[in-house]
Amino acid sequence: MAITKESSNVEITISGPYKILNVKEETLIKENNIEISKSNNRSSYDPLSDISALPSDVAEIANVVWTQVIKDSYQTYLDSL
Repeated sequence: MAITKESSNVEITISGPYKILNVKEETLIKENNIEISKSNNRSSYDPLSDISALPSDVAEIANVVWTQVIKDSYQTYLDSL
């Protein structure tokens, strides 16, 4: 009777002018390779997030979409609040 837990990011979307990354992570619990439970967790990351702390697949996208212009623009937006 082997029980395993597998987690993976199943959806990554980019939204808004500041390129907020929204991540859907799915966790599967299996017993003898048969799924017995599934759950979802959602996270979002803004352009000022520490890229080194992100999951590798999310960090790859962040490195492309979070240009310095986007980061500066987001910081300016936050400063205006």
